Amino acid sequence: MKKKCLFPFILALLVVLSGCEQKTQHSASEILGTDENRTETVQEIREEVFFGTEGNVAEASGAEGQSAAGITSEDMADNDMASSATEGQEQKADTPVVYMTTDISSQGLVNIYQALSASPSGKIAIKLSTGEPGSNYLRTDLIGELVQSLEGTIVECNTAYGGSRANTAMHYQVAEDHGYTAIADVDIMDEDGSMTLLVEGGDNLTENYVGAHFADYDYYVILSHFKGHSMAGFGGAIKNISIGIASSEGKSHIHSGGTGGSMWGGSQDAFLESMAEAGKSVADYLDGNILYINVMNRLSVDCDCDGSPAEPDMHDIGILASYDPVALDQACVDLVYRAEDGQSLIDRIESRNGLHTLEQAEKIGLGSREYELVSIDD
Repeated sequence: MKKKCLFPFILALLVVLSGCEQKTQHSASEILGTDENRTETVQEIREEVFFGTEGNVAEASGAEGQSAAGITSEDMADNDMASSATEGQEQKADTPVVYMTTDISSQGLVNIYQALSASPSGKIAIKLSTGEPGSNYLRTDLIGELVQSLEGTIVECNTAYGGSRANTAMHYQVAEDHGYTAIADVDIMDEDGSMTLLVEGGDNLTENYVGAHFADYDYYVILSHFKGHSMAGFGGAIKNISIGIASSEGKSHIHSGGTGGSMWGGSQDAFLESMAEAGKSVADYLDGNILYINVMNRLSVDCDCDGSPAEPDMHDIGILASYDPVALDQACVDLVYRAEDGQSLIDRIESRNGLHTLEQAEKIGLGSREYELVSIDD
């Protein structure tokens, strides 16, 4: 008698579990998307989708307990469907979007900017690296149309390592030689010294020193040449808002990991962490009045601060843009790792433990390493 009553219940339970499995597969499809329009690149996302998290396991255990207490299989199915829908909405809302085009041209740059649907107002700063003579700095024939359409000011800060941009007069000359003064006003922001930004939640820095003119601007467009770097492993959006916006004094402070000691003799991880922390102080101060664009062309293992960079040995990839600097840099790193000819840049990144900057940036809340990659070429 008991066996006859138990069999229908078991059969119903199997049907419910089968339906839950189908929902899980559907949710995985929604999260991962298609190759045509997006790519999720963080290993944790794959693990969450296919293997479950502790929270999912606990939720499943709770559902079993409710069934034992008398909840029907229909109730379980309804609750599971509602929960999946809610979680899907939260995932979509919380995951930053990174836009991408393979069109590395003046029009492609304008298009990727327009994909962000930005509405900057007030005095606009375009932060880029003016680059050492002979380096892979961003050429004006690529960026000129966008810069002029924004009616912005190109901003930079002096270096802390010597070179042709170590003092303001020399730096303005380099900016002129590279054509920047022909397309916009140029402001060396630490010409009059530094201003101090507070760092919240850092492990190394409590203060960040940026160019004194930093506060003169209402909105920042961070225009970065993504490439390798001799100390950081790679340089992109995070480096451009940390080392890039830091005054000469601030650069030394970041390089030393906040110790005030030699900028060349500090802990490597402390330096990488300090870049993320300095970047967060800039983003916090601007409170949303900032966007980020990375140009992935001439992908040398050396940065724009090197006057004799190694010639690129991999192909150009594209231009990417986002409101999240961590997601943007992570997407660029992932594209390098996927490239068939990216090994030299991968070796440079890994030899400097460069991914640790992204780890620290996510940890302190600068942004997310999870993202949705959306092509605007379709």
